[in-house]
Amino acid sequence: MKKLFTCIITMMTFTAINTYAQLTPQPSSTQSIAQDFGLGKINLTYSRPDVKGRKIFGGLEPYGAVWRTGANSATVIKFTDEVSMEGNKIPAGEYGLFSIPGEKEWTIILSKQPKQWGAYLYKEADDFLRFKVKTERISALTETMTLAFTNVTTTSCDLQMMWEHSGFTVHMTTDIDAKVMARIDSAMKTDKKPYYEALIYYYNNNKDMDKALAWATELEKNKDFPPFVPKLWKARILLKKGDKATAITTAQEGVKMATATKTDEYIRLNNEVIAQAKK
Repeated sequence: MKKLFTCIITMMTFTAINTYAQLTPQPSSTQSIAQDFGLGKINLTYSRPDVKGRKIFGGLEPYGAVWRTGANSATVIKFTDEVSMEGNKIPAGEYGLFSIPGEKEWTIILSKQPKQWGAYLYKEADDFLRFKVKTERISALTETMTLAFTNVTTTSCDLQMMWEHSGFTVHMTTDIDAKVMARIDSAMKTDKKPYYEALIYYYNNNKDMDKALAWATELEKNKDFPPFVPKLWKARILLKKGDKATAITTAQEGVKMATATKTDEYIRLNNEVIAQAKK
């Protein structure tokens, strides 16, 4: 009964705080980030407290205690597709991002209950996942607590937290190859064949270069594309196949086409292929 009363009072208090907070700026500003990742998105919403001369970790935020990983409402992270965090598979969905600071390592927590104020009503029984990462020392002061997506590729990225002189990094990956290959195969059976997108994916992921070359040749017939675009990709594919002589000839044709339309970017890109082929 006492615990229930405490929970009710806590919720009433924070409801009142939220009501008055609409009249004035929040001391800890809210930030929402949307990051494209693989074939989906990651959405992150959190509030950003400032140091304000205080000792943060091991002080304001004690070591060994569950933290909301921000201020105000608990930090919320949403995945529209399955990802892996430090090798742990996370189904698409919305999670509360909690953490436990430590001098040498952090415990990262994904809670099945994302909508809550702070960590006051946090329950370990609601955890979807817990794992540990190393504590990182940051030499320069980070005044405003920051979460950011860094080192982003089509299949991997890092989620970094920085505040005061401390932080952590969570490595994330997503496996999209099977889905993309299936989509390409299906789209190639339609009237509108995605030669451009398909050949770039094949090139970037070291797939069948003969097939990619054939698609580049088909793309040259498409009047919707400036001719120097498929010419560039054809030269790149030829170079990757090891046919340097033909790659140079093809890139030189691309330079002439781009020069005729004064398209400096494709003059440069085709010249880069020529330079690489001559090494």
